[in-house]
Amino acid sequence: MTTRESTTRSTRMSRYRRAEMIAGYLCIAPWFLTFTVLTAGAMLFGLALAFFETDLLSEFRFVAFRNFASLPGDKLFVKSMINTAYYTFTTVPLSTVSAFLIALALNQGVWGQGIFRTIYYLPSVVSGVAVSIIWIWLFSPNNGIINAFLSVFGVSPGPRWFYSPEWAMPGLIIMSLWGVGGAMLIYLAGLQGIPKEMYEAARMDGAGSLRCLLSITVPLMTPTIFFNVIMNIIGSFQVFTSAFIATNGGPNNATLTMVLYLYRKSFQQFRFGYASSISWALLLIILVFTALVFRSSSVWVYYESELRK
Repeated sequence: MTTRESTTRSTRMSRYRRAEMIAGYLCIAPWFLTFTVLTAGAMLFGLALAFFETDLLSEFRFVAFRNFASLPGDKLFVKSMINTAYYTFTTVPLSTVSAFLIALALNQGVWGQGIFRTIYYLPSVVSGVAVSIIWIWLFSPNNGIINAFLSVFGVSPGPRWFYSPEWAMPGLIIMSLWGVGGAMLIYLAGLQGIPKEMYEAARMDGAGSLRCLLSITVPLMTPTIFFNVIMNIIGSFQVFTSAFIATNGGPNNATLTMVLYLYRKSFQQFRFGYASSISWALLLIILVFTALVFRSSSVWVYYESELRK
């Protein structure tokens, strides 16, 4: 090959790579613009708002860190933080265990497995508003199905649920279990990815079903459990729709969550600067607990390569 032919070929390759690079940038441009404007841009704007007292219409008064400094002394903010923590630390274990047990049952090759998967998954795609309205009917103190069921076992009168400060939050927690179908599908995919030969080898060594579950299934499912726990923590700390529709934070602020309090401060009281400081406090809380789970993963998350050693 002559020098001229080599130069021509190199030029063509250069043009091809340049065109390929331009095509790649064009493909990611919509996502990049959306992220920059609607996500990163909105976050930076919200951070800037946290240093102002403003209603976004009449005034922008710079208050430095006063909004953040006011949070610990705000009784409703502290109440919302406690309620959100109660909801999260109860919902995450319950939903994790429930979804995992359902996935285990559906992984046994039962008759109509596809039908049951659909039945369990469908509630997770129903609108949150529709689900909340359904549960308001179910939890009705006088005509609700749940209290009617409890009366069969002698619990009469039943709890007042959303009308009681003591039972409103447990009602929201029970409602949250309605959507375990999404996590159940992820667990089911993880269970079906476990190599069958590992179970066969264990049974040849005399291991029973319980030993296989504890020594093979659960350890190999820990990466999937880890993922679902992280997603559940993030989602639970941001609970809003069920608390807003079913109880609107009541009674007596028993179900006032951080996002609902943020909504009140911003779109009802028009204190957007203070609401922004709440949102950043919520972000910090989520980051802390997510980091703690990541930090602990080295202790309880196992992978197939580690288990084979």
